Amino acid sequence: MAYIRKLYDPKSAEPFKISRSKIDLFIECPQCFYLDRRLGISRPGMPAFSLNNAVDNLLKTEFDIHRAKGIAHPIMSAYNIDAVPFNDPRMDEWRDSLRRGITFLHQPTNLIVSGGIDDVWEKPNHELIIVDYKATATDKEITLDDKWKQGYKRQMEVYQWLFRRNEFLVDSTGIFVFVNGKADKQAFDAKLEFDVQIISYVGDDSWVEGKVIEIKQCLDSSLVPESSENCEHCNYRKKINSVL
Repeated sequence: MAYIRKLYDPKSAEPFKISRSKIDLFIECPQCFYLDRRLGISRPGMPAFSLNNAVDNLLKTEFDIHRAKGIAHPIMSAYNIDAVPFNDPRMDEWRDSLRRGITFLHQPTNLIVSGGIDDVWEKPNHELIIVDYKATATDKEITLDDKWKQGYKRQMEVYQWLFRRNEFLVDSTGIFVFVNGKADKQAFDAKLEFDVQIISYVGDDSWVEGKVIEIKQCLDSSLVPESSENCEHCNYRKKINSVL
């Protein structure tokens, strides 16, 4: 597709794709975002979370079985959620964040906003519930209150915004399915057991539109924006430069 360009060119009339994760990068640090999308200088890569990906794939396979049958998953009944996995031929496309995801061309900025979702459930009134899987291993109570989990909330809200822009009815309450690895067993026995917990979150996507406009203004500028004060990557570069 013509719009899949790696770097932004202010002179180009072609739409430019911005993923959900790049929106979060802009919020975290405009300078790192600019270096990445405008100049092609990305942050150092992180190792893949293979175990998390395996859990995601297993959950998707399990919910897909119920999706094909048009019936609720037992965890929905356990949490009194009146819904079934949404059966749509585009599910695989929406899940593929690297190639496609769910997209929307924001006409005022000519930016294509995209995101790869984990799952979507459908209520009897045809409202969609956006669902995100999270794998963890903790003996603490699982909540969304941790500072670093605010990105989870923004992630949910971008997904809700994208589905609404694609003319779907979307429930403001999204669902996080947390899969928590048990570390209190007496023996490993070559298997890892998990507890599954659902946490609901009422999203507010009203900020997304304005943030997309800010991103466009940032990309169009010829000046590198200031870094965030708490950006570990920028602070590391500054310390290195100060001793060289």
